[in-house]
Amino acid sequence: MNAKEYIKYLLSIENYSFSLDEIAKETVGSSNSLKFELLRLSEKGEIVNLRKGFYLIITPRYSSAKKLPIQLYCEKLFKYLKRNYYVSLFSAAKFHGASHQQIQLDYLITEKPKFNDISKNTIDIRFFTTSNWTGKNILQKKSDAGIYKISSPALTIVDLIHHQTKLGGINRMLATIEELTEELTSSDLSELLSWYPNKSTLQRFGFLLEELGVKEEFQEMIYSELKAKNYFPVLLSPKSKEKPGAVDNKWKVDVNVKLDAIYDT
Repeated sequence: MNAKEYIKYLLSIENYSFSLDEIAKETVGSSNSLKFELLRLSEKGEIVNLRKGFYLIITPRYSSAKKLPIQLYCEKLFKYLKRNYYVSLFSAAKFHGASHQQIQLDYLITEKPKFNDISKNTIDIRFFTTSNWTGKNILQKKSDAGIYKISSPALTIVDLIHHQTKLGGINRMLATIEELTEELTSSDLSELLSWYPNKSTLQRFGFLLEELGVKEEFQEMIYSELKAKNYFPVLLSPKSKEKPGAVDNKWKVDVNVKLDAIYDT
């Protein structure tokens, strides 16, 4: 079969992406003729070369957007890249129903080293990394194309807090965090506390839960974990040239940024 026929077959089994190696094995003709055919399909907008050797199939349903929802191809992409990943930050929040923040970007967290961000036409993917990969608090969800991995509400919240300076600051995500706390469960939080190493992020997490008036049970779980260790004053919003001053709360959080008085919903 030729490339177009193979792509049609992939769509028949709800597979929306392919690698160059994969399609080369399944089609006839020379590598040059295949590359020419793929270039022609790219020019027609039927496929997009997302990364070197990896393509997305743009179906008629998504032709006007010129992009696919991340859940339709992220699992296959990271098998191709041979790296662990999960859908994260504002992207994960959206899947958990916390869609306050209208986002045009897709956010993924992977193991180190960091991938270069992808910005191609209407496709914008931002990659963040973690050196603390345990596989915990990562959920498997189903899309039309199969499973994909996503951070749990608890992990999504701490990731947002941890990366706040790269995401527009704490106020930009406050409403999203508040909505995510509605999906938070004690088992999810307990699992997070069993391994999450960043004490300063947990301090900010507990402080925000108290500010937002979220379940005291969750606040107490975090506080108990912190009390069992030594923890020191931290800034609510990290600043490179600023150090925490006097603190007057049990979380030892120096509130160096004014929180929005009203949390829009």
